[in-house]
Amino acid sequence: MTTEELKTLKTHLCYRFVKDDMTSESGTMSWKINEWNKVEGKIKCCESGLHASMTPLQSLNNIYGNRWFVAEYKGKIDEQDNKFCASQMRLLKEIPIIVIKRFAIFCAKDCLKNYEKEYPNDKRVSDAIKAAEDYLDGKINLHELSAAKSAARSAAWSAARSAARSAAWAAARSAWSAARSAESAAESAARSAESAARSAESAAESAESAESAESAAEKRQEKELKRLIKEHVK
Repeated sequence: MTTEELKTLKTHLCYRFVKDDMTSESGTMSWKINEWNKVEGKIKCCESGLHASMTPLQSLNNIYGNRWFVAEYKGKIDEQDNKFCASQMRLLKEIPIIVIKRFAIFCAKDCLKNYEKEYPNDKRVSDAIKAAEDYLDGKINLHELSAAKSAARSAAWSAARSAARSAAWAAARSAWSAARSAESAAESAARSAESAARSAESAAESAESAESAESAAEKRQEKELKRLIKEHVK
């Protein structure tokens, strides 16, 4: 295929992380916004190609770096689970960290009822979620957030030791991850989303309803994540 033919290939949106210095976590590829990178020859996931995910939620399961981007790909691709690789890709716009932090809080809220059902008088989990929101809104300081995060972690361990372990533990862990994400890491938002889906699944009674509950939770997460990206990426 000629260079001119490659230029006319249809493009598609995707999502990927890069390191702070705008290089790939694996390999030596450097990235510049709106500039195409290209790989010649065989395209195969985890071997050769430019890697990304088709959806933002999938991308949070493939965090290789601290900076998150809406990207675009074209050319040959190879797909594997929640990621793919392509022969051509470029970064379009950076997704600000506030999207990840707000998303983690959404996931924690989404499964809070599963904790409160088992522990109606324990406010540590809901307090941690509120603290994460207040910290992002500038209403409390880091010390106060850290205290709420520690309390949520204690609640998660308490739930893990009880008969109500599954759904309640996952909900408490999601709240702890949300508080941690408000403070720093992107990985915490991914853990919050994972725990929220697990909480929904654990709260369901049958295998069929468990699968349906997890799928419904992931659909809510995907919808909210896309909404946040649309709101904050200009």
